[in-house]
Amino acid sequence: MAPRLLLLPLGCLALLLPPPRAAEFSPSLDSDFTFTLPAGRKECFYQPMRREASLELEYQVLDGAGLDVDFHLLSPKGETLVFDERKSDGVHTVETEDGDYMFCFDNTFSTISEKVIFFELILDNMGEDGQDQEDWKKYVTGTDLLDMKLEDILESINSVKARLSKSVQIQTLLRAFEARDRNIQESNFDRVNFWSMVNLGVMVVVSAVQVYMLKSLFEDKRKSRT
Repeated sequence: MAPRLLLLPLGCLALLLPPPRAAEFSPSLDSDFTFTLPAGRKECFYQPMRREASLELEYQVLDGAGLDVDFHLLSPKGETLVFDERKSDGVHTVETEDGDYMFCFDNTFSTISEKVIFFELILDNMGEDGQDQEDWKKYVTGTDLLDMKLEDILESINSVKARLSKSVQIQTLLRAFEARDRNIQESNFDRVNFWSMVNLGVMVVVSAVQVYMLKSLFEDKRKSRT
């Protein structure tokens, strides 16, 4: 069975550790997820892992004031493996043991701005390759008559699979970078428009004041006697 990423509800989470809540998403050896983290909140996720496997996690803050968030990664024993304080992105790889690993995104230091966060999980050595090889051997007979051994075929297929997975990972990261850059550009565009309107308003007011002052200089203020 493929490994499953567990995002526990608030009630279950309260029985384990103090983070406010968690959720759930689909199982995959290469999964990515984007969510909105409200101001003053903390989101935690759980990932079951096997011994001598590898867990690689990359995250990016796509939108929100400061583009920063606190990140925690805890082992099944509750030990802190990674702690990033107010960073916009990070990549971390750990060799795992049996148990549930918890990683949290903390936005409690922000009282106003929510954050849009993207993260991707890559799980290696989860024990599925061996099963795949056994499945292949069930359908292959007479390998002694083939010029290429079954092991060579499997090695080639696994190499192609790994390269395809790496390509998908790079494309996903490029989309995340594009989304963050687009958010920054849209924010800058709004700021430029706002300050342009402010400057235009100031220029109109100054022009009106100058016209009034010049007009007042040429007015005849002497009162005619009757």
